[in-house]
Amino acid sequence: MSIIGTIIIGFFVGLVARFIKPGDDKMGLLFTTMVGIVGAFVGKFIGQAVGVYRADEPAGFVGAVIGAVLVLTLLKVTNNRRITH
Repeated sequence: MSIIGTIIIGFFVGLVARFIKPGDDKMGLLFTTMVGIVGAFVGKFIGQAVGVYRADEPAGFVGAVIGAVLVLTLLKVTNNRRITH
């Protein structure tokens, strides 16, 4: 997939993940796209670990969204820990 295609898919994955995990996430379009792209990598890694994806197979849209929700949750936890201490 081209870089432009990856960015577009990452943006949509990030939007869906932010819709699924509501909260006061103050982030712009760039950060939403980055969360979606990183979420796809996380989804692929977890999918390979449990046997859903092969090593040469990219993560599906659902796997990418699950990975992005996990990334958003991790960001929320680490950000709250940093603010409270």
